[in-house]
Amino acid sequence: MFILKSLNKFGEYILLMGKVFSIPDRWSEFFRRYIMEVYQLVIDSIAIVVTISLFIGAVIAIQTSLNIMSPLIPPYTVGLITRDTLLLEFSSSIMCLILAGKIGSNIASEIGTMRVTEQIDALDIMGVNSANYLILPALVTFIPILVAFSMFTGLFGGYLVSIFTSIIPTSRYVYGLQSYFNEYYIWYSIIKSLFFGFVISSVASFYGYKVKGGALEVGQAS
Repeated sequence: MFILKSLNKFGEYILLMGKVFSIPDRWSEFFRRYIMEVYQLVIDSIAIVVTISLFIGAVIAIQTSLNIMSPLIPPYTVGLITRDTLLLEFSSSIMCLILAGKIGSNIASEIGTMRVTEQIDALDIMGVNSANYLILPALVTFIPILVAFSMFTGLFGGYLVSIFTSIIPTSRYVYGLQSYFNEYYIWYSIIKSLFFGFVISSVASFYGYKVKGGALEVGQAS
């Protein structure tokens, strides 16, 4: 029974994505809603991203420094490990897990409220592809922007540790950030965040779009 229910939900999800990925009826309306989504999902999330990333970068730098106290390991290793850890994992995977709660619930509650108040039904009656109009702008790349903010502020958090503490000299930390730099790490993180962003926004949109009932069901969907 559980498997059949899961397959049914997955089928509904695929059908909904088929309606989403179509050419917008009016490009002007699409871009207007896209700008609104960027403001709601990106601008309003910058504060939490910056705050968490600063602390993550600072903690990684402190913990790395405390755990590699050895004359055989050069001091700049702290900056190198902090950089690679943030670029490869924390700025994409961990940050997207946090954003799944904030952005995902935001999308699900907004679309769910429109469903229970029959605004989506009104769009369908007017001949507008409601799935395309409401969901597609949210799927357009917004999480990579936040991931880029997370990369910068995380590295800056480690830099603040080097300034205000004696754990590592600032020059050694900066040298570590520059040592053995691989540009692919940045692209790897951004590409990974694109997939995370699609999953977060599409699944949240699906649960909001398929809400049946009232305010209680909207909360459960979120």
